[in-house]
Amino acid sequence: MPKIKTHSGAKKRFSVTKNGKFKRGHVGKRHLLNGHGKTTKLKRHLRKEGFADSTNVAQLKRLLPYK
Repeated sequence: MPKIKTHSGAKKRFSVTKNGKFKRGHVGKRHLLNGHGKTTKLKRHLRKEGFADSTNVAQLKRLLPYK
């Protein structure tokens, strides 16, 4: 059997925790962070880590076979 290739876009966006959850980053955290753009509350919530939804886990396991 040939090796399965890892999806290069998925490996940049997701990492696997010890418990097997897929950790992801939040959107909207690149620019317009001071002054006029986003509230302090929104920026504080964007700092916390996010996890992939349970409906997408099977697809992520196919995209990242060796993680």
